[in-house]
Amino acid sequence: MYCLIERDGVTAPELAERLEVSVRTIYRDIDALSAAGIPVWAESGRGGGIRLLERPCGQENGGIGEFSEAISRVIFSEEEKEIILEALSGLSALGNMDAELLKKCSALFHTERENWLEVDFSRWGIVPHEDEMFGRLKGAVCRRLEVQITYVGMRGEQMTRRIRPIKLLCKAGAWYVKAYCLTKADFRVFKLSRILSLTVTEETFPPMRYPAEHGVREEDLREIVLLFSPEAAYRVYDEFDVSQVTVQENGKLLARAKMPEDTWLTGYLLSFGTQVTVIEPAYLREAVAKAAYGIYQKNGKET
Repeated sequence: MYCLIERDGVTAPELAERLEVSVRTIYRDIDALSAAGIPVWAESGRGGGIRLLERPCGQENGGIGEFSEAISRVIFSEEEKEIILEALSGLSALGNMDAELLKKCSALFHTERENWLEVDFSRWGIVPHEDEMFGRLKGAVCRRLEVQITYVGMRGEQMTRRIRPIKLLCKAGAWYVKAYCLTKADFRVFKLSRILSLTVTEETFPPMRYPAEHGVREEDLREIVLLFSPEAAYRVYDEFDVSQVTVQENGKLLARAKMPEDTWLTGYLLSFGTQVTVIEPAYLREAVAKAAYGIYQKNGKET
């Protein structure tokens, strides 16, 4: 069936060779498809072959629905149809997919879907800037165009980078662009919310793959142990997996997780204020305490 959809007018010997079966088996399968309501027909002679009819012979428009239903029934199981429609529902939440595509697929599959799933990647409130960044980067990725960005680094510094955007990534509720950075001559990941401005150039680049080894390496992660007060439970379960959290007898939550060791981690822990205690490693506890004291010195007395 897939072979007939991909190519029009395939001969029985070609199908037999491709599928590694006999010609007799091909004709038996063609009969089975016809019995299932799929309008398959064979034409002999030069330029002939086995093909699908665009419309069943002798049927008006009403027959097309039966035709598409028969095809979708043969190609996809009910579970596969649901998976496809759910994936399209998620993509439609980006606001960059034709809404008619979801309707067409639903009609093709003849599936009455309950509205049980809603996907929304946006933050609370209006974020037109990030939406604009996403749309322009999507176009640059699809057309393989180099982009120049103004970006805010982890230490708050602004920098200019010229990148080759390879793909967009959604992780932990935030959008990133995986790219090859021409400025640094290496692969990098940039968070969309930190891109202050971007210019899509007319310079194209060849197809590129983002190497898997440029993700966070295991050796760059360090296990940390944190103790949270019960009041922080909503954030703990937002940001840690249930398997990483143990509830203590006094109601406090002990979390164990492997996290990257960088300046982000200290700032992240400080965001919990007095609701977190760093148990391990000891040097991280000292770093957080030192940073907190620095904040106190800067803000805890009149200047």
